[in-house]
Amino acid sequence: MRIKVVLLTGDNLRTAKAVAAKLGIEQVVADVLPDQKMRVIQEIQKKGEVVGMVGDGINDAPALAAADIGIAIGAGTDVAVEAAGIVLIRNSLKDVVTAIRLSKATVKKIKENLFWAFCYNIALIPIAAGLLEPLLGPGMYDFMPYFAGFAMATSSATVVSNSLLLNRFKP
Repeated sequence: MRIKVVLLTGDNLRTAKAVAAKLGIEQVVADVLPDQKMRVIQEIQKKGEVVGMVGDGINDAPALAAADIGIAIGAGTDVAVEAAGIVLIRNSLKDVVTAIRLSKATVKKIKENLFWAFCYNIALIPIAAGLLEPLLGPGMYDFMPYFAGFAMATSSATVVSNSLLLNRFKP
């Protein structure tokens, strides 16, 4: 997913490197205390990078709060869950990938919906301003409210229908 992953843990370096090797993580920061985790995150943020932190314990709460997005494992402590922006219900790190993919799909839908809303407005504002009056005459103002209501309903239906396509999202 082109995401740089860092294993940031309070565990000893030897254990952390063994876990990182199994997971394919290249960068390991081990033997850190909770406030040091927060400082490591802040240092990464100072470099202009967006930081997501995944954690489940009391020791992770300051880092979860400092990260741009904190992700708590559902079975984690109440403090970690409260400090996080996202709470995963299951205890699977695979759900982190699903959450990232779902968030990207959601942002894509938001952009598509804005595009469609702008298209409707750009196309219909000239009509609302009276562009059709020379063709249809002043009597057009009798049916314009109906036309406007139909156009608004069509615009809303398009945006809602496009949003409903997120139901097809498969993790």
